[in-house]
Order: sequence, then C-alpha cells, then structure tokens
Amino acid sequence: MAEIPDHIRQRAEEARAKAQGTSVPAAPAGDAPAASTTATAVMDGPSRDLDAESARFGVPRRLLERGMYARARRDGVAAPALAGAAPSTAGVATSQAAPSAARPAAPAGPPPGVRTQRLLTVVKAGAIQGTTKEPTDKVNVWPHLLAIEFVALLAMLAFLTLLSAFVDAPLLEFANFNEQPNPSKAPWYFLGLQELLAYFDPMVAGVIVPGFGLAALAFIPYIDRNPSTRPTDRKLAISIFTVFFMAAAILTIFGSFFRGPGFNFVFPWRDGIFFDDLLAILE
Repeated sequence: MAEIPDHIRQRAEEARAKAQGTSVPAAPAGDAPAASTTATAVMDGPSRDLDAESARFGVPRRLLERGMYARARRDGVAAPALAGAAPSTAGVATSQAAPSAARPAAPAGPPPGVRTQRLLTVVKAGAIQGTTKEPTDKVNVWPHLLAIEFVALLAMLAFLTLLSAFVDAPLLEFANFNEQPNPSKAPWYFLGLQELLAYFDPMVAGVIVPGFGLAALAFIPYIDRNPSTRPTDRKLAISIFTVFFMAAAILTIFGSFFRGPGFNFVFPWRDGIFFDDLLAILE
C-alpha cells in the first residue's frame, strides 16, 4: 500500500479541525506508518453500493450519499467507502483521527422504522376557509312558500264564493221511491271503484284493492329515495304514477260512458250515454 504524503494528511487534518472547531494537533514524526495503516483499514473496511440502494429504495443517489456523510460526521466515525470508487483523501484523513476498533459498521439503507417516500409533485394548498359565500338555490318555507300559498288560498276561496253565488248546482228532481234510476251510478270520482265491483267481490273491490293502493302511495317516498328532480332520473316514480293514473282513468271512463241499464256494457255512440251528471252538464 502506498504511503500518504504528509502535506495531504496535514491538509485533511486542518479541514477536519476547522469543521469541529478544534485546533490542529501536532503530528509526531513517526505517525506516517500509523496513518498509512489507518488508511489501509478504511479502504479495506465495509463499503456501500449507492447505485444498488437507490434502485432498491427509490431514493436518489446524491441524497443517499449526503445522508451517509452526514451520519458519519454526526456519529464521529469514518464514512464507508463507496463500491467501485477510489478512496477520497477526506475519508482517509477522517479515519486517521478515530481508532479503527471504535468504528461501528454503517447501516446499509435507511435506519429501522424510517419509511422512504418518493415525491411525485407539489400541490398548492388552498384556503382553509372560503372568503366568499357559495350561491344557493334554497329559500325558507316561511315566509317565502307559506305566504304564496296563503294568497292562493284566498284567491280560490273568492272564486268559489262568486261561482256559487251566480251559478246553480246541477241538482236532479226529488227522489221517487217508486222509480229508481237505471243505471244507478256513483259520482264520477267514485266510478272507478264502482267499475271494479263489476269484476270482483265487494270485499276485494271496495276494501282490499283501495287499501293496497293507499298503502302503496304511502310507501312510495320510502321506496324511491332519489332526490333528483329531473324526469330522466326518476323513472321508477314516473312509472308508478303512470300505472296508477292510467288504471284510475280507464276505470272511470268505462264506468261513465260504457255502462248502461243494469250496469251492462254498451257502446255510447250507438246506445247513448247513461250518466245523469254528464248529461246535465252537456244540456
């Protein structure tokens, strides 16, 4: 092993003393062989392959190298030699001041319990609390909604009062116990249920079917929880409403126009209309 020149060793000791804030010790004349032995121990000691560690942990090589030297300077030990690199004079000079027996082996890779992470990007943080109020399309029920509904109620009450004062209700003549109307039909809003009596038992048509219909209407808000108001998003609700509306309309139309004497099926364009309320309105 080649002997380290005195001037190089002296410069390394001065740099190390300057970094630690101490004075440069006077080197005896016979220290050259010891320095050579120490340098040989450093070069023959453990080494680190920073390229392999960088590929393994995903940390740039320059950061690993800076961390290695900083850890060695903090612990007061010699930095490990780099695999495949020539020994540096700074590493040799640092190794001269520390006894070779007190040098622990530097750990390979990050310390235990430390997780290495790769920085992808830096995102600019926004404000914690917005300075402007977000626009909203909601209003309070009172007074905005209830005030409008109350005005509409008063307007409808005035209209019905005027209508009842100037227009008489289409009442029939007094009832005759000896002459019953044929067919005897209910008001138009009950003709759907009366039409069901022609197909089912009175218990089914008058109690079970209307009861199931009202229960289904009560459970619709719990079945369809879609908060959207767009028709394309409310297919279930629109389908249920269409079925109920069409069934009620068909039964009412059949009971009004297609039922004649004895509540039998007739054609209104051939046999006439047997619905006194409708005839009174038409006449």
